[in-house]
Amino acid sequence: MTFSDGRHRFGPPAGRLLIKTSRAGLGRKAGHDLTIEATRWSGNTMVVASDPEKSSVTVTVETGSLTVLEGTGGLKPLTDADKEEIGRTLKGEGLLHTAQHPAITFRSTSITGTIESFEITGDLTIKRQTHPVTVHGGSDGDGMVCGWATVTQSTWGIKPYSAFLGALKLADDVRIEYAVTELEPLPGPGQAPEQP
Repeated sequence: MTFSDGRHRFGPPAGRLLIKTSRAGLGRKAGHDLTIEATRWSGNTMVVASDPEKSSVTVTVETGSLTVLEGTGGLKPLTDADKEEIGRTLKGEGLLHTAQHPAITFRSTSITGTIESFEITGDLTIKRQTHPVTVHGGSDGDGMVCGWATVTQSTWGIKPYSAFLGALKLADDVRIEYAVTELEPLPGPGQAPEQP
């Protein structure tokens, strides 16, 4: 992937956004570390290669698109029915309440570094609560930009899932991982979109 100055769009299918959870509590051996994928999300960026601090990024994730891909660890493998039940719990009123909060948004406030290694600080809004988060990333040299961020659920008023009187629960910190292999150029002011 090459980076040219200007506005660009990114997201599926040339991008992936994963949420990875881990277990905590005395019963953690019984639970699973989950990998959840956002299947509907989009991002926009303004690239100023000569001065990255003037660049910007916004990302919107449809909360209803969060899908449990797998669960590792645990006493027994997750079935498809287990994954569906976890998905319903995740989207329910007790956690993300996707019916009332259909989107999670990120808007950069500062970008430092180079395309090979950068940090993006910005405002993450979940359930109408906005707090700062830092995204780490860089280019892998083969045309992919990838990275991660850590989000502490309780900061946004989300109580991590627990069961068995708290003996089994998800850790408060979740890891967000992303990978993008293509940026689609967008027309600038006064420019017509490119025709296929």
